[in-house]
Amino acid sequence: MLKIGSLKLKSDLILAPMAGITDLPFRMLCRKFGVELAFVEMINCRSISHKSRRTKQMLSTLPKDRPLGIQILGCEEQYILKSLDVLRDYKFDLLDFNAACPAKKVVRRGEGSGLLKEPKKFKKILKLVVKNSWLPVTVKIRLGWDKDSVNAREIALLAQDCGVNALFIHGRTKTQGYSGQVDYNRIREVKEALDIPLIASGDLFSGPLALRMLDETGCDGLSIARGCLGNPWIFKEITEYLKGKVMPRPSNEVIAKVMLDHLASCIDFYGEINGVVIFRKFYTWYTKGQRKVRRLRERSSRARTKEEMKDIIQKALV
Repeated sequence: MLKIGSLKLKSDLILAPMAGITDLPFRMLCRKFGVELAFVEMINCRSISHKSRRTKQMLSTLPKDRPLGIQILGCEEQYILKSLDVLRDYKFDLLDFNAACPAKKVVRRGEGSGLLKEPKKFKKILKLVVKNSWLPVTVKIRLGWDKDSVNAREIALLAQDCGVNALFIHGRTKTQGYSGQVDYNRIREVKEALDIPLIASGDLFSGPLALRMLDETGCDGLSIARGCLGNPWIFKEITEYLKGKVMPRPSNEVIAKVMLDHLASCIDFYGEINGVVIFRKFYTWYTKGQRKVRRLRERSSRARTKEEMKDIIQKALV
């Protein structure tokens, strides 16, 4: 059992927050494959404060969409406080603060992994979040800014001193982005220094890689991100693999059914045109590795109706 503050989880596999991906339709799909704790998309505190229609849609949930975490991004105290005030009207179970995002536009604002270069500022902000949160608080970090400034252990201990209930870590530096190798040894160093749970992420694309992360780092949980793109059954695959069972890859018929269910959910949530447009990127991920789908992918990038996309799905997987 994974315990994060007052939140008790039976599963140590978590659906990570991903911008433009972990919306309500995708979260509900992943829950069918064993996800217990999921996160909404990462949201900037400014956006939450402004209460835009788009932001409200991103925060949409259902009674069955629990337990649910919210990950906030920011570095300006007034917007952080305002966003926390807004979020009190929503039913979340966990609040995560992002100090890991490597995107240039995020780092330029001094947010995300940009905070790893400013421990004092990071500490001040995190104390503010913990003090004003009514939910268990976690923080997401990377190993450091670059290979010459790896400070994950220092940052993790600082976060623990601020009162966070758990720490999420991606096993790369900011400058690595998603390239190069995950550093299991550095993650283990952080785990051994902490008294709070550590949830690791990075290259969790299969059962064997999940087992390697657990064995080599001693981490308490796994946060699945890119590994579930076009592959929501990875949660079931990892669960079975950790029990010593190898789950066969789903048949094309099963994949097609999952895609059609996902498409239908997107359309129910966003409307037909927007739902199809949003599903396009998922089509590319679902059909990765399939033969002779190039032309179908080109068609999918222009599809605007439910019937068009259904036809493209079925033709890709016959």
